Amino acid sequence: MRSDGRQPDELRPVSLQPGFIKYPEGSVLVTLGDTRVLCNVTVEDRLPGWLFRSRQRHGWVTAEYALLPRATQLRTERETRGLRGRTQEIRRLIARSLRAAVDLDVLGERQCIVDCDVLQADGGTRTAAITGGYVALALAIRRLVDSGVIPPETLHRSVAAVSVGIVDGEALLDLNYEEDSRAEVDLNVVMSGDGRFVELQGTAEGEPFDRSEMDSMLDLAQPAIQQLVEIQRQVLAA
Repeated sequence: MRSDGRQPDELRPVSLQPGFIKYPEGSVLVTLGDTRVLCNVTVEDRLPGWLFRSRQRHGWVTAEYALLPRATQLRTERETRGLRGRTQEIRRLIARSLRAAVDLDVLGERQCIVDCDVLQADGGTRTAAITGGYVALALAIRRLVDSGVIPPETLHRSVAAVSVGIVDGEALLDLNYEEDSRAEVDLNVVMSGDGRFVELQGTAEGEPFDRSEMDSMLDLAQPAIQQLVEIQRQVLAA
């Protein structure tokens, strides 16, 4: 039994609240235990300069990620003098993961910007941002489809993510902050709704881990992501 009463293979309570902010093309508040991330999607009918100048132009999905100063137990300074390496890494992970959900050629010459703002952090913020960001992106693309701008097949798969790790020698699903801070291995798993891997981002914090430990973590992650995919489906079908 873990500090919050969960079993090793148990997700924290999950909720996805669509339409949390009225102005974005897609908006979702994702809650994962005590972690809360606001995901807003803006659609722009223009491409980033580097892509616009390319010979092979196509649509684009990018992401931004930020912590509110008191999202954490101690105040985190705003990143006004450049992004920390961790923030850049998380932004890229979220963007790569969500691009896997979209046919960029069919999206046309426009970009979707996914803003992920952590309101409260208790572990798993980047995976929560991917899971909630997908729903916000799907809502934004649905608007374009409904208006006849793009075809329905633009969004061609769902994407969700979860954290797993080795803590005190045991594989655990969906680490909270207390567990993450003392994990021997930290692994973020991103998968598509049809059960394929989009990205694995793992680190041994001390001793290297072996194949059997990797398999034990993936065995926890895969069914949990299918649970998240079903929650996404229900929210989008409502």
